[in-house]
Amino acid sequence: MLILDSIQTLACGGLFLLVGYAIRRHVPLLMRFSIPAPVIGGLLVALFMLACRHWDVTPIRFDTAWQQPLMIAFFTSIGFNASASLLKVGGRQILLFLALASVLAIVQNLLGIAMAKAFGLPPLFGVVTGSVTLTGGPATGMAFAPLFEKVGVHGAQSVALANAMAGIVLGSIFGSPIAAMLIERHGLRPAAATASADTAAPMAATAPEQRAVDPTYGGLKSLVYMLLAMGIGAWIGDGLGRLGVTLPSYIGAMLIGAIIRNIDDRLGWFGLSTRAMELIGNTALSLFLVVALMNLHLWDLAGLALPLLANLAVQSILVLAFCCWPLLQLMGRDYDAAVMASGFTGFMLGTTANAVACMSSLTERYGPAPRAFLVAPVVGAFLIDFTNAIIITGFVNVWH
Repeated sequence: MLILDSIQTLACGGLFLLVGYAIRRHVPLLMRFSIPAPVIGGLLVALFMLACRHWDVTPIRFDTAWQQPLMIAFFTSIGFNASASLLKVGGRQILLFLALASVLAIVQNLLGIAMAKAFGLPPLFGVVTGSVTLTGGPATGMAFAPLFEKVGVHGAQSVALANAMAGIVLGSIFGSPIAAMLIERHGLRPAAATASADTAAPMAATAPEQRAVDPTYGGLKSLVYMLLAMGIGAWIGDGLGRLGVTLPSYIGAMLIGAIIRNIDDRLGWFGLSTRAMELIGNTALSLFLVVALMNLHLWDLAGLALPLLANLAVQSILVLAFCCWPLLQLMGRDYDAAVMASGFTGFMLGTTANAVACMSSLTERYGPAPRAFLVAPVVGAFLIDFTNAIIITGFVNVWH
């Protein structure tokens, strides 16, 4: 058996991450469905380990010590991107869209629990196959999996991956058709093209970069503030844990990141770089996913295919029905609202990448939808992660 330490495991993950990007470039179907490169690379290793298990062989043992810090770093970067100024740009539309997404996340969990009970599975299995992996996607699913393992959901990592990946495919398949149906049925067409310019200007102003600085210093400063938020967040998590409150390990760091970001927006004390934070966060996410998936036990999925497929079918119907009503009505019952429905389907079943891909295909066909491209990505990229984490934590504490 080849035993890799934490650095060697991370290096191996990095190599398979690059392999994932290479495969996606050469397989158009993977690009079309927005399958993340870390998932492709990590699954290759997981499938290899599954094949070896058939012959009772374990060729490699990974040390995943870096998995937890990378996951916390990614969610901390989401906190640093949660600027209150973004809410001012979209105003009521962003808040309403976020509220609708949060309500549906709750319903996803309730429906998942009902489906789990129907198949004789633990109620929290339904939460894993609900908003954890559908609203949250693979990153949230893999982040919460250890918590669900502790509270009795056997094979939570494998279940989370399978459900999240299926959701990504379904979000890509259903996102554009449901919006196209709404557009044609109600005769919706884009407003004047000049609206795009009016919307783009304030959007660009929401994330101003600070005055030009040495990029190395700017990146270093962003990394230091992220580590600071992670350190303080760990104290907060430990304190809440002693009070008996079950929270994922990244919540404290994410909240501290949001506090620092909004102080900086108002007072300019820290000179944060949005681009640097996004780069660090996206890098941490990619490495976290590939390392987590490399150590995935796919054999834990044996016997769960039918419950997963039944749940995904019912959850898909729920999201599509929600898009037809009430989302379309409440978001204005116009062309932009229909395009938002496409994005909503994309990230409530898959990821924000699915949402943007679905909306882009619609605007190429029908015309620009500036309001949709302002509201849906802002909510799907990070605001829903805040409310979804609170929702998931509430369900864990109630049903555990």
